[in-house]
Amino acid sequence: MDTADLGLPVDVPSTALFTDRYELTMLQAALRAGTADRRSVFEVFTRRLPEGRRYGVVAGTGRVLDAVENFRFDAGVLDFLAQQRIVDEPTLSWLADYRFRGDIWGYPEGEVYFPGSPIVRVEGTFAEAVLLETVILSILNHDSAVAAAASRMSTAAGDRPLIEMGARRTHELAAVAAARAAYVGGFTTTSDLAAGFRYNIPTVGTSAHAFTLLHDSERDAFTAQVQAHGSDTTLLVDTYDVAEAVRTAVEVAGKDLGAVRIDSGDLLLLAHRVRQQLDELGAKNTKIVVTSDLDEYAIASLAAAPVDAYGVGTQLVTGSGHPTSSMVYKLVARAVSDEADAPLLPVAKKSMGAKTSVGGRKWAARRVDEHGVAEAEVIGTGAVPAELADHQLLVELVRGGEIVAREPLDAARDRHIAARAGLPLSATQLSRGEPVLPTEYARG
Repeated sequence: MDTADLGLPVDVPSTALFTDRYELTMLQAALRAGTADRRSVFEVFTRRLPEGRRYGVVAGTGRVLDAVENFRFDAGVLDFLAQQRIVDEPTLSWLADYRFRGDIWGYPEGEVYFPGSPIVRVEGTFAEAVLLETVILSILNHDSAVAAAASRMSTAAGDRPLIEMGARRTHELAAVAAARAAYVGGFTTTSDLAAGFRYNIPTVGTSAHAFTLLHDSERDAFTAQVQAHGSDTTLLVDTYDVAEAVRTAVEVAGKDLGAVRIDSGDLLLLAHRVRQQLDELGAKNTKIVVTSDLDEYAIASLAAAPVDAYGVGTQLVTGSGHPTSSMVYKLVARAVSDEADAPLLPVAKKSMGAKTSVGGRKWAARRVDEHGVAEAEVIGTGAVPAELADHQLLVELVRGGEIVAREPLDAARDRHIAARAGLPLSATQLSRGEPVLPTEYARG
């Protein structure tokens, strides 16, 4: 079942207003000046990674493709623009027929990136490409931030599964995108049913403290849950006394109890005590799931504890302290004239301080050493050196306005695992440091 075609509540009839007003005012001025049809190249990149991060993770590409496809100015949107006098009549007429008919190239979803990486390259007329700036950035900045946090958490967790459970900590629609990005970054399941429905991500969940408090005793609550869901369920054991709850849980569910969840307290100490108690009660196969405001550092601190799975919410959906990826969308080349075959001229903002840009339509490749381990992110204009031809990173996403690169979400997830594995070992360190690969520029 293709849930993207079901018209879910998380969909919108048009993404055209997911933009900033100045995109449309620039369009109107360019139309009047006769420069709107000038061939242009925009690129998405970040000048730096969040402080201390070793690599970034590309996520949201599939959602970007959906957004571009649905970027349409329907009657209701046009009426709003007219009533608010945001643009003039000639511009409204132009917008009524808007379809992106250009080309988009980019790093495939799940790939890693570094400062300066041309994560997405949008090519078309100035008019059609400039309108996409805000919606592309809003998706990539959010999803890539969550995926980067998820990647760090999955590295810390090792082979232990991670449950995304942050829906209640963010906007209801952002929660769906966050669950998707977390899955790309290495999480295995989500508690959010909308994400499960839309993206086919496995969902999990059993009960909260409210269910225990509802009943006259903890035993009554456990009995009700086991009768409804079987002994393979997960029982929450920290509502009152953990040791007493574990004893009651095994008495009610038997030695085949699926799992217990600990949501508060000293998780390291409690995990050891609960594991010992479960083993003594004969429930040697009962797993231990821990939650409670976890981040990558807390997960790493539990590496030696007898924990079988982690549930993560707030820190995940907020990017573990870095809720945006600081990506920008900049014009890097434009035709020297309005002629269809006019050559491209590299352009870049001349800026003091940190807001520098490098002009020119770029390619990107990852140079590897003799062991197949990445050693540099090489970015250039012009011809790609022969030795890097087989290591290029950008792939075609949209050709002539048509989507050409849709793929299952599992493909992006698998790609990220492979891309991360190809980085130097220091990429997995949680301690603060510089990007694990240097960015090198090759001039064409």
